[in-house]
Amino acid sequence: MKRHTEISQTLLRSKIKSGEINFGGNLKLKIYGLLSCSSGKRMKMENRVFFKSEEEALENNYRPCGHCMKEKYKQWKNNLYP
Repeated sequence: MKRHTEISQTLLRSKIKSGEINFGGNLKLKIYGLLSCSSGKRMKMENRVFFKSEEEALENNYRPCGHCMKEKYKQWKNNLYP
């Protein structure tokens, strides 16, 4: 997990292009989702974190976003998702 405030914009773009960062999350709400999610794009920079994989987000006790990951969110809500 990498915090947005601890990484430069140039390095962030590089890590996204290389596949080192694939998901974004909200530090306070413990929600993760796609980098293209409109909800994620609106969050404050100091609350934003990045993950390489869904497994990494789940290991850090984050739940799927209800906007950009609807099916996985429904599974999580019904206790069918790890």
